[in-house]
Amino acid sequence: MEQTSMEQTNRDQANREQETMEQEEALTLEKFEEASEEVQKVTLETKLVYSEYFSASTGNKVYFKPENMQYTGAYKVRDAYYKISTLTQEERERGLITASAGNHAQGVAYAAKLAGVKAVVVMPTVTPLMKINRTRGYGAEVILYGNVFDEACEYACKLAEERGYTFVHPFDDLDVATGQGTIAMEIIKELPTVDYILVPIGGGGLCTGVSTLAKLLNPKVRVIGVEPAGANCMQESLKAGHVIGLPEINTIADGTAVKRPGEKLFPYIQANVDEIITVEDSELIVAFLDMVENHKMVVENSGLLTVAALKHLNVKKKKIVSILSGGNMDVITMSSVVQHGLIQRDRIFTVSVLLPDKPGELAKVSALLADQRGNMIKLEHNQFISINRNAAVELRITLEAEGTEHKNRIVQALNDAGYKPRLVKSKGIYGD
Repeated sequence: MEQTSMEQTNRDQANREQETMEQEEALTLEKFEEASEEVQKVTLETKLVYSEYFSASTGNKVYFKPENMQYTGAYKVRDAYYKISTLTQEERERGLITASAGNHAQGVAYAAKLAGVKAVVVMPTVTPLMKINRTRGYGAEVILYGNVFDEACEYACKLAEERGYTFVHPFDDLDVATGQGTIAMEIIKELPTVDYILVPIGGGGLCTGVSTLAKLLNPKVRVIGVEPAGANCMQESLKAGHVIGLPEINTIADGTAVKRPGEKLFPYIQANVDEIITVEDSELIVAFLDMVENHKMVVENSGLLTVAALKHLNVKKKKIVSILSGGNMDVITMSSVVQHGLIQRDRIFTVSVLLPDKPGELAKVSALLADQRGNMIKLEHNQFISINRNAAVELRITLEAEGTEHKNRIVQALNDAGYKPRLVKSKGIYGD
């Protein structure tokens, strides 16, 4: 029994020493330079985009790193291709398996296709159809399992054991983080005097790679990680001083909907990330509208984290780069986000008015709204709000306005005309 215990202790010690050696060899400047050369074979050039709109609204010089413009619609092709380049021939021949909510799936599928390697991807059942179809389109076998990434990842690990696949973790892997960190090399080459880099955080791979390399190249650069408020596992882990998992997560930013951050990555985050900012889902909705209207760019919710975070920075006259990590958003989600964004901005609102149930009353209301330049989108006529129909019926009007000030003028005009307007929670153009 004592000998068995001693053997186990020796094995544990050897594993710790091996892990320490691997960490010392990983995430070095030489590794990042090697990865940067490798990923250039498969990435598109994503030069920084200066934003006049966000610069004016924040008092800083704001630039975007548009990784949403990569061939697969996200930065993930960087780490997938670099990771495959580090595998042995035997590891490749066994086939790859990974888990992902979408972007890593497409990156691995595309990189595996270029390398001539079989790829299996386990995706949560709630993954948008567009991401599933795109992953299959690159030649990967897709398995749907679990409601969140963590469940899909656990199942992928199980399949790797059972079938002998080589497992590629989407973030908790130092080679993966190295590939992702190549973004920092490009940012600093193009903008050497950058003051702040904002990075989305899910499991922490992108933030680990970017923050580590940024600090190696320029220790004065401040790196800010940005998480969804409903999935802030890294922020909570930093508070605790060790990696912890959240009991549940709730966010529309599906690409960063992770319960537990990476164990291997955590020491690098502790050492190199200056601050974590959390963003509410409602802020992502408004950020989507801002990006579409001012930059004509589609950015997915996780990529919008760094856009929404700009308003949380209490700085002026700084050069800030927000990494737009991806742009893979299906049209149904896009439609919903646009609609809710217009409601938040008071550009769509619903008002209830009472009027007598007799001919000509609707025409009067329509004329009043026309005078106020209010565009009617939908009318709901309820004759049964009162027993005495001649006394009052309810008319709910969904209107398009130019913003809060215009909406208030319309409501005031209805009030002045005696219609007793009441704002109601808008269901938008298409209902709930």
